[in-house]
Order: sequence, then C-alpha cells, then structure tokens
Amino acid sequence: MSYVLFGVFVALVMLNVPIAVSLGLATLSAIFIFQTVPLMVVAQKMFTATDSFPLMAIPFFMIAGALMEKGGISKRLIHLANAVIGSLSGGLALVTVVASMFFAAISGSAPATVAAIGSLMIPAMVRQGYNQNFATATQASSGYIGVIIPPSIPMITYGVVTGASIGKLFMAGLIPGLIMGLALMIVAYVTSRKRGYVGSGQASLKESFIAFKDAILALLMPIIILGGIYGGVFTPTEAANIAVVYGAIISFFVYKELSLKDIPEILRISAINSSMVMLLIATATAFGLLLTRQQIPEAIATFFIQMTDNPLILLLAINLMLLFIGTFLETNAAIIILAPIFYPVIVKMGIDPVHFGIVMVINLAIGMITPPLGVNLFVACGITKIKIEQVIRANWMYFFISLLALALLTYVPAITLFLPDLLGN
Repeated sequence: MSYVLFGVFVALVMLNVPIAVSLGLATLSAIFIFQTVPLMVVAQKMFTATDSFPLMAIPFFMIAGALMEKGGISKRLIHLANAVIGSLSGGLALVTVVASMFFAAISGSAPATVAAIGSLMIPAMVRQGYNQNFATATQASSGYIGVIIPPSIPMITYGVVTGASIGKLFMAGLIPGLIMGLALMIVAYVTSRKRGYVGSGQASLKESFIAFKDAILALLMPIIILGGIYGGVFTPTEAANIAVVYGAIISFFVYKELSLKDIPEILRISAINSSMVMLLIATATAFGLLLTRQQIPEAIATFFIQMTDNPLILLLAINLMLLFIGTFLETNAAIIILAPIFYPVIVKMGIDPVHFGIVMVINLAIGMITPPLGVNLFVACGITKIKIEQVIRANWMYFFISLLALALLTYVPAITLFLPDLLGN
C-alpha cells in the first residue's frame, strides 16, 4: 500500500497539483485499492485534526497581519528601517531585510511578508539602480524570516502535532530569527559594496524620531503577544484574537488608512488562506493515518536510531532530509507528516523538542527559497514579472549563508533555548 500512497502523491506533486489535494487523492487511492481503513474513520480523523483550539490562532493571525498591512503598517516599518540603516552601502537592500523582520513579527507568514514588503521595496531598489534579479532575490530570502520570528504559523502547527509549548516555540524563535536576518544583511551589504549600490542620505535625529513614533504602535504588537503569553495573561490563541482587535484599532483610528470597504477583501483573503492550511492539516492527517497503519514512522525511526547513537550526526542527517523535503513539500504539510516521525527519535536522543522544532522550521523555511517549490521565489517573481531562473542564480549567496546560520543554530542549542530557559526559570 505504501507504494501506491507515495507513488500517487509524488506523481500529483510533479503535475503541480496543490499539496493538500495531492495528499487527499493519494490517501483515497490507497483506501479504495486496499480497503484497509473505513472512510468513516478517515473522515473522523480529518475532522478531529482541525477541531483544535490552538489551530484557531492561524486564521486570527492571518487577519491581524492583513489588517496591519492594509492599514499602512508596511510603509511605516520601511520608513523606520530606512531612517536607521538606509544610509549604509546597499541601504535599500538592508532596509528590505530589516522591514521583513519587523513585518514577520506581525504576520507569521513568509509569502505575506514577501508580498507586503516586496511590493514597495523591490520597485524602490530597481529605481535606485539595483539589479532587478538581486532585488527580487533579496526580498524572496528576507521573506522566509516570516515563519521564524514569532508569531509563526508553522510553529503553531508543530506545537499542535507534537504537544510542544507554542509559547516556548515563539520565544525560542526570536533570537534565531534575528541571526538569520543578520546573516542575510551581511550578504546584502557585501554584495552592494561590491556592485557600488550606495545608500540614501543620513536621516536626521528628528526624522529618525518621527519614523520611530509612527511605527512604535506596530512594533508593540509582538511585545504584547509574547509578553501576554509568557506572563500567563492569555494563550497563543487568545493572543491572536487580541492581535486582531489591536490591529483593527490601530489601522482604523490611529493610522486611519483602513476603511470598512477593505474589510470584506481582508476577510476573504484570510478565509481562503486559512482554509488552505486547514485542508492541508486534514489531508495530511489522513495521509499520516495510513502511514501509521503501515508502521512506516516506526520503520523510519528505527532506521535513524540504528544508524547512529550520536545526536550530532542524527541532527545532520535530519537536516539534510528536511532541506531536501522542503524543496518540494509545503512547510505545514512537512511538519504534520514528519514531526510525529522524528519526535520520538529526538526525545530518545536527548534533543530538546523546542530546539528541534525551531531547527525544523528553519530547514523548511530555507526550502521556501529553493526550487522547485520555492514559494517565496514565485511570490517575488510575481511582483517583478521575471523568470524564476534569473532569481535562483542571484540567490545562491543568500542560500549559502542561510545554511551556515542553520548549522550554527543546530549545533549550539543554547542560542535557541536561551530565552525560554531564562523566562521559564
């Protein structure tokens, strides 16, 4: 049965069928051919998988991000970043990375970060003489920070699947997100100096203060979210609801760039994106049910345990596997399928589940800038209307330094666990 399950899934993915649909059709094909699991049981498992209180955070964080994007938050974050570092060589490229980091702390979605920041920054870089391929690659790579800096939708998925604390995952993702962003900034700065991309004029102290004042309410959102979760005031799901209310108040009454006519479109887009994630979770759960019936997770876990008893080598093997899988499998789908397989292995090896969750998310985030799936590449190319092959060639240095940062975070868990341990104690 496993041959049919994986064969149909791979064939559908190669035909560019959406991942959620591919998982569902592969599951149905195996069930109809082998009649091993009643359809009623599969339907119940799919419903149970999505009937989860923590998963309610996903649509609300999406709505909050959309509210803040439509409400003028993107340009204020860009203005602040430009005032702080825009005068350096490659200033606009650096601003793109920093603004993406700011927006990541609001949206929790990599494609949303690319679209919100890229629609403003890519044309600005091109107008200032930046190579279009380099500008597009800079935004595509910067966007993957959207799933590393909290709040992060893949972290919510990992927490639901494994039972790891979502609050600890959010806190653990903060420093790695900053490190990944700093790594991308180094590449942007070095490349810009080599190509002669100059920065904008030095902002005065008054201009910097005005930019900070305009953006401070947006910057307070992640502080409220993480502070409330770790202070025991509310759960991550309740934090998502608070983020929606906060975003609506700021966008309507403070920035005054959001009107009632924008609400239907925001709700429509958020509903579509949320339903795609929920369908993915449901079909991936059904797919995982058949895998469990065939004892495939146990076989893979046994293989890894027998392969080595050294956790460092184990992490290397898992990293290589995740980097490969991230090239063709959507992030949430990969987490739902693979996290239950790896979880007992890493626990037995003494690897902290929160640390492993961050490593897993970073691996799959790098997959967002790696063909053939490379969702960030496609979103960025949609803005500039250039071929993805051109961006891939311009993106290799960002990809390389991302791997170096991943290696650092994988083998120095103290970096990831510093904040959770500090606040936990």
